[in-house]
Amino acid sequence: MAGWLRLCARMTGFLLFLAGTTLLALALRVLDYLTGSTIDRTPWAGRCFRVGCRCLGLRIRHHGVQPAQNTLIVSNHVSWCDIPILGAFAPARFLSKAEVGQWPLIGWLARQAGTLFIQRGSGQARRVRTGIEEALKRGESVTIFPEGTTSAGITVLPFHGLLLKAATAADVPVQPATIAYRRNGRPDHVAPFIGDDEFHHHLTTLLKQPSADVDVLFHQPVEIPETATAHEAAAELRATVHNGLERIYRGEMDQPSAPGDLRTEDAPGRSHLPSPPDAPQSQGQSTA
Repeated sequence: MAGWLRLCARMTGFLLFLAGTTLLALALRVLDYLTGSTIDRTPWAGRCFRVGCRCLGLRIRHHGVQPAQNTLIVSNHVSWCDIPILGAFAPARFLSKAEVGQWPLIGWLARQAGTLFIQRGSGQARRVRTGIEEALKRGESVTIFPEGTTSAGITVLPFHGLLLKAATAADVPVQPATIAYRRNGRPDHVAPFIGDDEFHHHLTTLLKQPSADVDVLFHQPVEIPETATAHEAAAELRATVHNGLERIYRGEMDQPSAPGDLRTEDAPGRSHLPSPPDAPQSQGQSTA
C-alpha cells in the first residue's frame, strides 16, 4: 500500500512538473520570436532539473569541484536520471541517444533545452563531435557519456574516445564526473535503465520505491594534450571515474560536512593527462 501511495503522490508531482516545464519552454519560444534572438536555455534547464529531481524522490549529494567555466563534462552512465541529476549541478547541453528525442513530450523538452542527439551505429560521431566543439567554443558546457550506453552502475564500462578530442580542438578542459546510486548503502538495482526496459515502466518502478541516495563526484578538470591519442585520453578518464565509483561505494563520501559545504576531493585547478611524446595518433570509437 505504501508503494502505491508513494507512486500516486510522486506521479502527480512529476506530471505537474512536466506541465510547468512545457509552459516555460513555450514561453521561451514566444520570447525568442518577440525579441528576434535565442534566449539561453541553460540556466532555466538547471532550475527545472533541480525541481525534477525532487519530484523523482532522489536524495542527492554532490562532492568535489563543480564546473566553474565552460568545459566538456564526461560521466559514467547508469540511467536516464543521470541527465537531470548532473544538469542540476552543472548546467550544460547534453548528448543523448536519438531514441530519447522520440519520447513523448520529454523528447520535445530535451530538444528545447539544446540536447544534441546521436543515432547509434549511424556513423554520426564525427558530425556530432563538430557540434560539441562549436558549442564549447561558444562558451557553453557539454556533458557526454563516453560509455555509449547505460550500465548496472557497479563498474564503469570502457570509454569511447572520439568525442573527447572536441575539448582539445576547442581548447577547454575536460571534467570527469562520477555518479552512483545506492539503496541501504549498497548499489541500487532500481535506478539502472538497462536492457529492454521502457521509460514508462522504469519511471513507475522508480516512483514506487523509497528514495534512492545519489552521489555525484566532480573530479579535478584536466587538459587533454594534442599529443595524447583518443584511446589514451579515454582510458585515463575512465580510470578516474571508476576510482570515484569505488570511493563512493567504500563510503568515503559519507563523512558528515557542515551545511552548505561543498566537499572537495581535489584542489581547484587543472591537471594534464599523460601524453607520450612519440605516441601515434589514433581515433577512439563512436558513442553510437
